[in-house]
Amino acid sequence: MLSASPQPAAQTTGESTRTAFLKLLDRKRVPLAPQSRIRPDSGRYVSEHLTFAAEAGERVAGILMTSAGATGRRPAVIVLHGTGTRKEDQLALLRTLADRGFVGIAIDARHHGERARSEDGVGEYIGALLQAYRTGRGHPYMYDTVWDTMRLVDYLETRNEVDRTRIGLLGISKGGTETYLTAAVDPRIAVAVPVIGVQGFRWALEHDAWQPRVATFQPAVDAVAHDAGQSRVDAPLVRSFYARVAPGIDAQFDGPAMLPLIAPRPLLVINGDSDPRTPVPGVMECMAAAERAYAAAGAQDKVGLYLQPNAGHVFTPVGELVALDWLVRWLAPEQGSTF
Repeated sequence: MLSASPQPAAQTTGESTRTAFLKLLDRKRVPLAPQSRIRPDSGRYVSEHLTFAAEAGERVAGILMTSAGATGRRPAVIVLHGTGTRKEDQLALLRTLADRGFVGIAIDARHHGERARSEDGVGEYIGALLQAYRTGRGHPYMYDTVWDTMRLVDYLETRNEVDRTRIGLLGISKGGTETYLTAAVDPRIAVAVPVIGVQGFRWALEHDAWQPRVATFQPAVDAVAHDAGQSRVDAPLVRSFYARVAPGIDAQFDGPAMLPLIAPRPLLVINGDSDPRTPVPGVMECMAAAERAYAAAGAQDKVGLYLQPNAGHVFTPVGELVALDWLVRWLAPEQGSTF
């Protein structure tokens, strides 16, 4: 009897990483129970407000945008927003995606937009992070949105106008990190464009460059320091915060481990050349790992990095054009299909 050939160590490690992350995310699936209604927009677009159930007690709210008069199945692009923003802030990008021939979809992250249960959504989000740290339950930092995005793909697969084989994902800042995490474990994401979100969490901790990222949820770690009797936040405290709120984000599920799992599907990383929240040396460590995986898969042309010149933690107009061109190149919206 012929024995199975041993798998390369990198492949085996990647599969175990993907399995472990999916196990961490997993929760009881409930029926999507989608609801939608037409929302007002200009005559050039058909815009829908939609909701669906991601899990018990959690409905995701989103906006779906298409070009008026478009027919047949078309590629879709999901847009994930950053901390403190909401789906409506992506309307201009959704219209641009529709103009390019895509179905564009943006959703609210938990504790953001209409999913906030109070007027102070950011405060609610910070509170959820702190509660997760204190109780060890829940993953409001990044991981819950990955689950919601996977459930969104479940929903899009039921839509007649969406080509389920051509679903792209673009995220900005927090949404950029959620983009590569989602694409790493969900092969239904055909193209990924993480914007100002790729980073080495471990690299930042080891090189005293963690402060700008932590500043996005500073009140939560300040409260953790107070609980611990510390006068200031330091790297060991941040490590303990990550370990409870987003286990593995600076280790097993860090950027250098997760980006290679996207290969050989097209991946474009966009970053500011002077972004303090996603420092370029950490980005380059992630890219080096990804490029090795793409080279091993013979897909070097499907991975790219665009460093926005003279840019900090922003998504520039030129960066947006680069992202759109990448999505058009690999999702081919001009090649529609019939129902």
